[in-house]
Amino acid sequence: MANADKNRLIAAAAKARKGAVAPYSHFQVGAALLTKKGAVITGANVESASYGLTCCAERVALFTALTGGQRDFVAVAVVARAPGGPMPCGACRQLLAEYAPNAKVWVADCENLKKIREFPIKKLLPAAFVVVPE
Repeated sequence: MANADKNRLIAAAAKARKGAVAPYSHFQVGAALLTKKGAVITGANVESASYGLTCCAERVALFTALTGGQRDFVAVAVVARAPGGPMPCGACRQLLAEYAPNAKVWVADCENLKKIREFPIKKLLPAAFVVVPE
């Protein structure tokens, strides 16, 4: 995949981060999904006083994409103020393993968008629980 795609997706995630609603943790995260056809779908984290209802940026982007009919994801970028970039949580890894199993995960600290780390989803969640259609 071209560096231009990687940089474009990281920039989209950084922009989405500005829409985060994080009144409790103040940890703003942005995510952007890239489809095989080149569409970019973004999301930001949204917190609740009932912490279990909080939703990560990756899931917001994924749910938006899926409910909008988007499939065939090739990459997801995640940006926050975190040394080395923020890593997806376990719930996000599970959903990405189900709906974007061959995608690359790109993470970057919003203070240094040029330093991008890359991981395959299969490495982030080996032996993921997925249902095989009959």
